[in-house]
Amino acid sequence: MIAISSGFPAHAGKSLDEIDRESFSASYVLSELPGKALVRVDSIASVLKPHEWSLDGVWLMAEGGTEQSRLGTTWPDAIAATVPGSVHTALAANHIIPDPYIGRNDSIAEQQSYKTWWFCRTFSLDEVPANPVLSFGGVANRCTVWLNGHKLGSHEGMFGGPDFPVKRYLKKENTLVVKLDPIPQMFLGNWPPNANESWKYTVVFNCVYGWHYAQIPALGIWRTVKLIEESPVEIESPFVATRSLAGDMRLVVTLRRVTSPVKGKLQVEVSPRNFEGTSQYFEYEVNSSRKAEQLSLDFKIDNPHLWWPNDRGEQCLYDMAISFVPNRGVSSDAVQTSFGIRTVEMAPLPGGKREDRYDWTFVINGQPMFVKGTGWCTMDALMDFSREKYDRLLSIAKSQHIQMLRAWGGGMPETDDFYDLCDQYGILVIQEWPTAWNSHNTQPFDMLQETVVRNMKRIRNHPSLVMWGAGNESDKPFGPAIDMMGRLSIELDGTRPFHRGEAWGGSDHNYNCWWDDAHLNHNLNMTSSFWGEFGLASLPHIESVERYLAEEKAIWPPRSNGYFAHHTPIFGTMGEMGKLAQYSGYFMPDTTMSDFIIGSQLAQVVGVRHTLERARTMWPATTGALYYKLNDNYPGVSWSSVDYYGAIKPIHYFVQKSFAPLTGVLLFDRTNLSSQEVSLPLYLLDDCNRLNGNEYTVVVTVYNDRLEHVVQREFKGQGDTRTVVPLGSIDLSRSQTKSSMLFFVVDLFSGEKRLARNYYFTNYEVRRGVIMTMPRTQVDFVREGQYVTLTNTGDKPAMGVYVESPGHAHEFVASENYLWLDPGESHRITVNVDFPVVVKGWNID
Repeated sequence: MIAISSGFPAHAGKSLDEIDRESFSASYVLSELPGKALVRVDSIASVLKPHEWSLDGVWLMAEGGTEQSRLGTTWPDAIAATVPGSVHTALAANHIIPDPYIGRNDSIAEQQSYKTWWFCRTFSLDEVPANPVLSFGGVANRCTVWLNGHKLGSHEGMFGGPDFPVKRYLKKENTLVVKLDPIPQMFLGNWPPNANESWKYTVVFNCVYGWHYAQIPALGIWRTVKLIEESPVEIESPFVATRSLAGDMRLVVTLRRVTSPVKGKLQVEVSPRNFEGTSQYFEYEVNSSRKAEQLSLDFKIDNPHLWWPNDRGEQCLYDMAISFVPNRGVSSDAVQTSFGIRTVEMAPLPGGKREDRYDWTFVINGQPMFVKGTGWCTMDALMDFSREKYDRLLSIAKSQHIQMLRAWGGGMPETDDFYDLCDQYGILVIQEWPTAWNSHNTQPFDMLQETVVRNMKRIRNHPSLVMWGAGNESDKPFGPAIDMMGRLSIELDGTRPFHRGEAWGGSDHNYNCWWDDAHLNHNLNMTSSFWGEFGLASLPHIESVERYLAEEKAIWPPRSNGYFAHHTPIFGTMGEMGKLAQYSGYFMPDTTMSDFIIGSQLAQVVGVRHTLERARTMWPATTGALYYKLNDNYPGVSWSSVDYYGAIKPIHYFVQKSFAPLTGVLLFDRTNLSSQEVSLPLYLLDDCNRLNGNEYTVVVTVYNDRLEHVVQREFKGQGDTRTVVPLGSIDLSRSQTKSSMLFFVVDLFSGEKRLARNYYFTNYEVRRGVIMTMPRTQVDFVREGQYVTLTNTGDKPAMGVYVESPGHAHEFVASENYLWLDPGESHRITVNVDFPVVVKGWNID
């Protein structure tokens, strides 16, 4: 690793990172093993990859029955089931169960998780391969496998495997049978009292067991199934690490003897994936008598192109093709991987290293940075992990200026598609293992270790991956399982930090707003060195609510035991409706469902955006803020900015303003300023030195409930290297704040060009719904393809102006939304659909 000059003072003490790293007693650091040189060559011979046969597609699925009744017999009760997929998806597709996402149908789907299910697939081969292995990418959760009537074995743990050598049993015509055992039922009455706690005794993604909106324990062959022909010498799990930003690289690869000695030539081709450049070629002679030989090899990439996080630079990626050609002239092996040239270091917070705190400053490619982020939830309770769904969510995250996702311990080691897209969009990832609330003490050690080893090797080359984590919200993150995860993070990687828990060692989670019924003022004043989680729940888009309410969408007020309450975080059992009423009631009356939804969404905006902005202004004492969260695994009330169906909530567009690389922000310590003297600090935020020494002007305009100017002030300056620049304050007297609404607009100009706009609203608690009763104006729009030009043709400012496409909220994305438009002002945005659009706003008729 390169030496990093972080700008912070050096201290002799040790940080928690260093203390932990020593305590894990790793045998070696994989990335720091002594290296031998790969030899540069002009070209290498092309090598064909070994044969693979995909067994994905349509299988047969049947409920129950014995081994005797299922093996070697026809299944008259079978239905078609798609693999990869889930039992529940197949049942819904065959109209055996209703849509699990609507009403209370999840209870029907849940019962299917507690049954035995059988899967069958026949397949033909033109020729039986010499060294075949049957490989399952992932099965949820305990399975037994037979090939041509021969039992291959059983496996538990959903994140990879089983793998079986099948040379003895494979034929030209084959029948593959898989039995899925029922999910155990362990309703122990802990928190929450209705949840199935059997996840604490196995290894699954656990946020579908009744504590996180969904109670449909995952069951199915959810990842790809394939037959692989092993080569005489196998290339296993190549690992690529950056030694310096000058292009000095390390390749660690294991060659395993299958039928031939590990003697021959290792060949490597490195090619630009997403930028212009030439391929480079390397080779290395191997002569080993061992059954497996681990090689640590150094090579240099000419004219290296770096990988940077979102908003900080380009995301340059390389492809690597590795082949091994044995001396004996038998068939070769070839594998491919991808990587980016980038380094990750952690620097201490101001004040230096502390034994009770991790080094929380992320230093990427030698540059310390405040990381702007959110939480990532496993994407679907029924295991629909399509690349298209990932792409929609992660592209939205990129447009929100998200730089980091925390794939938390309620979820899973994420898929290859997830990481490929995070690499593409420049989104850093904290990857936690599937443990939570001290479950590492009860989950089988061997099962956890298999999960860590398989998946760490699978994803460790992705430049987006910057931290390993043991799990979610364990207050005692110690013991053999945690030590194993820490040790393997060094022995199988060594280039990234490992944290034994989150929140732990200086990071914080906070939900006093919502679970503790705190006023929104609480979130306006929260501070932390690093925010791992915080947020506020809200209702989804009204189209999504009406979709899952089905026939109950016309009922208002909602029934206490109806669908509306059921689609809340703990199924209406933890006072969620009262909490919704509290936070929505700060803004809107509850006379209609639409107003109730809008009120909850505005509360979420206030409860999140102010905390994020305060955190940014505290750099470098605060080094990052990850609000909870981007997405959902099930439709309902949640903390997400994009609901389960894909519809975007207002919070997305406000975080987009709060996380903009260049913007001005005002800090508020309360939501109601009416008839009070106030002084509001103003800051300029310039993450990437975009002002580049240019002169700028920040104009703050305050409006009352008649949309008249209360005060307007200008702050002038010249851009410098600071990312946080205090500009002064906006001071208001009692008479100036005496208004049922106050609006604050912060505009940043360089010359005549406006570079950014942020705006705020306060005093809305004076009267429910007052924010929607401001003097009216008119906004016209012209659409030209994907461009929509909005013009305020009235004589009052237009607030909360947004564009949407009725009936298509689950597909629609605007480049910006919830705009403030001055009288006569025009602004152009882009939309991603060809469907008709409409323009709405808080004071538009």
